Amino acid sequence: MKRLLAVLAGVCAAVLYAAVTLVSAQSAAAATLTEVTNFGANPGNLRMHVYVPNTVQSNPAIVLAMHPCGGSGPGFYSSSEFASLADRYGYIVIYPSASKKSNCFDNWSDASKVRGGQTDPVSLMSMITYVESQYHGDPNRVFATGSSSGAMMTNAMLGLYPEVFKAGAAFMGVPFTCFPNEAAYSPGGNSAPCVGKTAQQWGDAVRNANPSYRGPWPRMQLWHGTNDTVVAYSELEEEIKQWTNVNGLSQTPTSTDTPQSGWSRRRYADSSGAVKVEAYTIQGAGHSLPSGGMAAVAIQFFGLTGASQSPSQSPSQSPSQSPSQSPSQSPSQSQSPSQTPSSTPSVTPSVTPSDPQTGACRVSYRPNTWNNGFTADITVTNTGAAVNGWTVTWSWPGNQQVTNAWNATVTQSGTQVTARNVSYNASIPAGGSTSFGFQGTYSGTNTAPARFTLNGTACANG
Repeated sequence: MKRLLAVLAGVCAAVLYAAVTLVSAQSAAAATLTEVTNFGANPGNLRMHVYVPNTVQSNPAIVLAMHPCGGSGPGFYSSSEFASLADRYGYIVIYPSASKKSNCFDNWSDASKVRGGQTDPVSLMSMITYVESQYHGDPNRVFATGSSSGAMMTNAMLGLYPEVFKAGAAFMGVPFTCFPNEAAYSPGGNSAPCVGKTAQQWGDAVRNANPSYRGPWPRMQLWHGTNDTVVAYSELEEEIKQWTNVNGLSQTPTSTDTPQSGWSRRRYADSSGAVKVEAYTIQGAGHSLPSGGMAAVAIQFFGLTGASQSPSQSPSQSPSQSPSQSPSQSPSQSQSPSQTPSSTPSVTPSVTPSDPQTGACRVSYRPNTWNNGFTADITVTNTGAAVNGWTVTWSWPGNQQVTNAWNATVTQSGTQVTARNVSYNASIPAGGSTSFGFQGTYSGTNTAPARFTLNGTACANG
């Protein structure tokens, strides 16, 4: 009887251990967007949400990501790629929510144009200080980005606190101190309110907010669509004037190129060759940025795509935080010509090509080609049994060569290409899909692969 009881005790312990392990694994499977309610001084009456990826770095960079008018922090989290990129690169994202004038960030009041003014910028600085304290955020790697109203605030935050921010990326914004008052700011459209000033005048606006500061000044990346009817495309030139002047650069770009079809890029480098300002013109685009992999280009401009630190587990949530929404599976990020390979370690597939077939699959292959280069997005739909760990293979019909990838670890030997899942997208449920993409080069004709396989099973095209 004693022997039987000992055996039963061992079995129970094993079952309990397995259950605890399963629960721990499930809880660690997905990071969550979390609201912080007590983050410090908040004269702007803003809300704060923070996204901390499971593979957060030990001293992570901080990205302040700000929504357009009418939006919210959780909305910008869902509609942009900054969180899925954080899963890959280990930085923390702050998503603030504005409360004034159709949920626009205050870019018009006198208080918004001075350091310490009792409005939105002070609230945003409190959020940054909170993340530095609670999550060991790196004060030397703080960045700002945003769309429309959030882009305007990006310009303002870098103008007001240049010693805090290393760089910014503004999508469809206007220069710092553009609006003289609230009456001049219209959430439904600001045709061209901030044109006509010289580069010196725009630069002085930043310098006058920081009369004792001597640099270095933040780097700036600027984006605008030529068909924007809400914030005029002409504002891009005014932003260029401001940030080239602040950084002591000529108005003439040091280089121009077309990274991909429809994108025109101007770069402004200093005497050492370091790019301090770059501006993207998106042909035909309206008031809809960032899109099509632009967030990934911004994150690379920030310098966050390298593996400078080893990931660690996410810090525990503080008592003042309440969970909000869970992120979806990382979205596909299309047309990202400047991305580098993912530094996230891949998960070894539990099913290999030599295993029995696990069911049917379907692959959609969507390339975007320019002279001697291309990007492609691949969506794999699993129409069979659930897959935990996946490998997709194909062969090139020409001389295509993959140079970098996102949402998968991609290797190539001759014409044979193998794409394996990364840590956050290993599972594809029955009927579910996963997406990844890559950049490549070619000569001659860029013909699509004839066939793909998923864990050794041939997939249908389409």
